[in-house]
Amino acid sequence: MRARNIFVGAAFALLAAGMGHSALAEDIKIGEINSYSLLPSFTEPYRKGWQLAVEEINAAGGINGKKLVVISKDDGGKPADAQTAANELVSSEGVAMLTGTFLSNIGLAVSDFANQKKVFFLAAEPLTDAVTWSKGNKYTFRLRPSNYMQAAMLVEAASKLPAKRWATIAPNYEYGQSAVAVFKKLMSEKRPDIQWVDEQWPPQGKIDAGPVVQAVAQANPEAILNVTFGPDLVKLVREGNTRGLFKGREVVSFLTGEPEYLDPLKDETPEGWIVTGYPWYSIKTPEHDAFLKAYQAKYNDYPRLGSIVGYQTIKAAAAILAKAGSTDTDKMIAAAEGISMPSPFGEITFRKIDHQSTLGAFVGKTAQKDGKGVMVDASYKKGSDYLPSDAEVEKLRPKD
Repeated sequence: MRARNIFVGAAFALLAAGMGHSALAEDIKIGEINSYSLLPSFTEPYRKGWQLAVEEINAAGGINGKKLVVISKDDGGKPADAQTAANELVSSEGVAMLTGTFLSNIGLAVSDFANQKKVFFLAAEPLTDAVTWSKGNKYTFRLRPSNYMQAAMLVEAASKLPAKRWATIAPNYEYGQSAVAVFKKLMSEKRPDIQWVDEQWPPQGKIDAGPVVQAVAQANPEAILNVTFGPDLVKLVREGNTRGLFKGREVVSFLTGEPEYLDPLKDETPEGWIVTGYPWYSIKTPEHDAFLKAYQAKYNDYPRLGSIVGYQTIKAAAAILAKAGSTDTDKMIAAAEGISMPSPFGEITFRKIDHQSTLGAFVGKTAQKDGKGVMVDASYKKGSDYLPSDAEVEKLRPKD
């Protein structure tokens, strides 16, 4: 009898194990890669955003009845480590698609991996135009508005300034180089009278702000384009304030209105800079109100732009998978091209021509309120209004 009971117990254990494996096989797995250890000010809110999205998706029944599971890896800010992580997620974890990345050089590295291995990749944050244009491929899509889009939004305001002598400060890697190049191009087209009198290229994450500020001051520009962010931005602002670099000069600055970069400046926040960013406290739309309420209820904290990017990346991935009705790569690509979906900023579409989403950005000015940096006079710019035509994109993007 004892032997029979052991046999029956073992049989049930095997059956349960089999059922467990079957249940796991029903999950849809997405691989997510980001620079968590390198850039926590952005990536920690980003992680909270995508975790909220996963929770909402599964609470609503998952993807066509299947549970969504996100497997996340840290690339440490290194392109080679990001490609290793991508390979592990695809070959060992069996993910249906890859998502994420922050730095532009890492986004390009994962995009190249996706192209070689024929894997769907939804780039969340990397902003270089190369992701969807010069190095674009059929497997890669991008959520955030690109450098071209944000530059076009900023140039709208910057071109109205009287300043003619301009200097630029940007991190010396793909993102900074791309941002400066496209801003200069678009600005010079609108204002042929402009002179570019100085360029400073500090290494990303390692700015020596004193010499940078001194060099720009010696060039005596009337306006400055800034592309630094994170700790580099804080150092630049502190040194620039100390040396009076910004007094009497206009400043146009990518990303500075994002809470994750504005908050650390506190009462050192310069006033009147023209910036792109995320004034979560002044956005009054039903879509954003719903997101804000859910985010604050879960985390007892206010969202950063990273929160929006993480949230919408996974929402977009789920929408693509649901429409495809499959984890087959070609079917996901067909589903993603031209797909429209809601977002906290309103409806967005992933364009078929270049796989760029029409998610927009807020443009406004920096100010101080109660000893903290804020973004004021902000207005939302729809991404679709700042993208080149299909004919122009065809010249920029290689044929698949």
